[in-house]
Amino acid sequence: MKAKNIFLSILGAATLIGAGACTPIKRGEYAKGSATIYCDDGFRNILQEEIDVFEYSYPESSIIPFYVSEQDAIDTLMADATQAIIVTQELTKDQKEYLKDKFKRIVKSNCIAVDAVALITNKDNNVTEISTKEIGEILNGNITKWSQLAGNDTTSIKVVFDNAGSSTVRYLKDKFLPEGMKISDNPNAFAQKNNAEVFDIVKKDKNALGVISVSWLGDDLSNADRVPLDQRVADYKNETDTIVPTLTTSVNVVKVSNPEEKNDFDPKAYAPYQVYINSGQYPLFRKVYMISTASNSTVLHSFYTFVTGFAGQKIIMKTGVLPFHSAARVVEVI
Repeated sequence: MKAKNIFLSILGAATLIGAGACTPIKRGEYAKGSATIYCDDGFRNILQEEIDVFEYSYPESSIIPFYVSEQDAIDTLMADATQAIIVTQELTKDQKEYLKDKFKRIVKSNCIAVDAVALITNKDNNVTEISTKEIGEILNGNITKWSQLAGNDTTSIKVVFDNAGSSTVRYLKDKFLPEGMKISDNPNAFAQKNNAEVFDIVKKDKNALGVISVSWLGDDLSNADRVPLDQRVADYKNETDTIVPTLTTSVNVVKVSNPEEKNDFDPKAYAPYQVYINSGQYPLFRKVYMISTASNSTVLHSFYTFVTGFAGQKIIMKTGVLPFHSAARVVEVI
């Protein structure tokens, strides 16, 4: 039997919408200069490729990134110490009014992607599927041993996540924990500095259950630097090709089921592929926003336009994250 690979395509994705996506932008219309952007560390891989391609295309422009926790990114914007951030929550009405009253800043916000929160295990761990109920029980401390999930391994489950102020931690806390409880309250949960450390620990430790943005698991973007930048730029401008993002095989990417009444108690577990993020069958997902307070004549506004345009969205497609402004369809390859 021949295997089927199901994936998303943005073939002919001329229907992209977003800032600057409706009208082609000429090189001379992009502002020159340098500026900073603060980004949740979970999206480091995406932003770095966006910057590399943007700066190659517009060599008199420079975007300086800082990879921090989501809360630090928001705090920096609110202090007017940067005029652009990438996070998984929109600013509140009060925050927008504060920036306008205090600094005369007008907030522009655009959803640029839908990210999956992925769970990963070591290649020697036989747990490759899990339910949302079991995730909640693990985070609450009611499930503590691998044997409670599969097999007879009675060792403790080590929940490994990035820093306590990250968007991933906030997402899991809001979705699975009762009000007032923190993931760090679980004695078997361990914070790291960033997503890269989470990935490295899971590769080495059979008992680790890693929590990570799916953008860190895409082989296409992790191998991007092996391709000359001019070739990558040309590829991102190509509107007629089909993209097949693949996830890493150096760890197990755990499939997640969500057997609830709203989906007829479907017990099937799904991996965080774009097609299942798009359909909602993979249940752990959240929107990613680029928020800018920069004026239209600045390099940051030009970068904002680039990220929400065709090439910027295609870069996101390469990561395994679902670009928000795309015409997605399912394709089966025999």
